[in-house]
Amino acid sequence: MNPMQSLGKFLLFAGALLVLLGGLVILAGKIGFPLGRLPGDFTFRGKHVLFFAPIGTMVLVSLVLTILMNLFLRWLK
Repeated sequence: MNPMQSLGKFLLFAGALLVLLGGLVILAGKIGFPLGRLPGDFTFRGKHVLFFAPIGTMVLVSLVLTILMNLFLRWLK
């Protein structure tokens, strides 16, 4: 297979995956899933400063993506 064809297929797959993930995030926001407001998410509001570090959300997303990637890679074997 031509390398350009492989790259094109990969980009189409990655784009479709991003569209799907974006739709899931929008849906999660509409049903009230507290992404960004989980325990461990740190918010500091000063007089002229807003600092937000979503540590809890990052850990949850990392865990879910790790499990999904492991399942996907095992399925490919």
